[in-house]
Amino acid sequence: MELVNTMKDLLTMNQLYSEQFRTLMSLTGSIDLNDLSRLVDAAASLTSGDDVTLQGILECLQVPTRAQRVLELLKKEVELCKLQADIREQVESKIMKEQRRMILMEQLKSIKRELGLEKDDKATLIGKFNEKWEPKKAAAPEEVQRVVQDELDKLSGLEPVSPEFNVTRTYLEWLTSLPWGLYSQEIFDIQHAQQVLDEDHYGLQDVKARILEFIAVSRLRGTAQGKILCLVGPPGVGKTSIGRSIARTLERKYYRFSVGGLYDVAEIKGHRRTYVGAMPGKMVQCLKATCSSNPLVLIDEIDKLGRGHTGDPASALLELLDPEQNTGFLDHYLDVPIDLSKVLFVCTANVLDTIPPPLLDRMEVIRLSGYTADEKVAIARRYLEPQARSDSGVPESAVQLTDKAMGTLIEEYCREAGVRNLKKHLEKIYRKSALKLVQQGAKLVMLEPAAAAAADGQQTAAAEAAEASQDQQQQQ
Repeated sequence: MELVNTMKDLLTMNQLYSEQFRTLMSLTGSIDLNDLSRLVDAAASLTSGDDVTLQGILECLQVPTRAQRVLELLKKEVELCKLQADIREQVESKIMKEQRRMILMEQLKSIKRELGLEKDDKATLIGKFNEKWEPKKAAAPEEVQRVVQDELDKLSGLEPVSPEFNVTRTYLEWLTSLPWGLYSQEIFDIQHAQQVLDEDHYGLQDVKARILEFIAVSRLRGTAQGKILCLVGPPGVGKTSIGRSIARTLERKYYRFSVGGLYDVAEIKGHRRTYVGAMPGKMVQCLKATCSSNPLVLIDEIDKLGRGHTGDPASALLELLDPEQNTGFLDHYLDVPIDLSKVLFVCTANVLDTIPPPLLDRMEVIRLSGYTADEKVAIARRYLEPQARSDSGVPESAVQLTDKAMGTLIEEYCREAGVRNLKKHLEKIYRKSALKLVQQGAKLVMLEPAAAAAADGQQTAAAEAAEASQDQQQQQ
């Protein structure tokens, strides 16, 4: 009876077993429940035992033993059916819950849209683009207006799950973020420019004169046309900081990027939109970052341009730095003309030999030969020493670097054209002075020429001399 009951449980749990049993009955006829041998064989056919197990049951001649084995297989099938039923119920419950939540969310969105409380994501996105584009639309070129309108129409017809939707969305974000027709208000004040340049830099009269000439011409014409200046000089003479000062003088937005070792043309001209992760070039990124169509762009290390299998960046810069061509600069990503004629380009280089002649021909070269010893002293006193003292945390009256020590430091240890090495030595001196102040307490440390020499690796001897000098002063 247990065998029959187990078979009934199995047949009611899964319709597949019921179909299989009906097929068996149609082929063999009815089964007498008193005929245990045939009942065991019919029950064994319902199980999913492997071939070896079923063969063993067939070979077993003892009917009770065979019935016991088949009953074990039936019990396993029943447990398996129960487990499958539990898993199916859990999955169906989860699916129903998610479907119910999705249906309710869609109904909620529909209700909010009917009441005007909310728009769908695509409509909100298109509205955001229209809001960003309307103030710039009048000043944008006709071709740009046509492209933006076409892309907006295209976006409205795409589904959010489409891959083309994200590509079009990113493209519109770049197009609507650029400052079409937006310019910074410039100041063409010669006195203000002279004051700013004198505050930021000592000497460099040729460079300052050229900047003042540019401002004077712009004031007479009423507008400032873009120029390409190339500052050439040894390291540490202040080429990069001069570019920042020019931007501050003209009240222009400042953007700097280095092309040293650059070998990919796409960094200048942008990637095609067909590539995954495509982005515009540096100039489009500059316009978006500065939110101005007339920034000052500093192209650093232009004499160290690389060249790889992806093209020649120097040739790509020809269009960018040519006043006759950059009125319609074409970025590969945007694929619409951009007017860069109002941009002021300032390039920096250490030497001119490695700059290609066609590129050099488009730039106005201004040479920075370096600083004399007197100029270095003035720069150190005015700019470098206060900064080194502030960075080291040394009080202003705690350390005194005499003129003789400064002269010794410049003439014997910092004889290069720039002041970068001089800055490093001054920082080293003030770091060692800070250590001496901490060790000895808040005492005045007099740095003589020997202390300046200690900054180059002779600290021990200089410290002993300073201590001896202080002991003699205390005895006197």
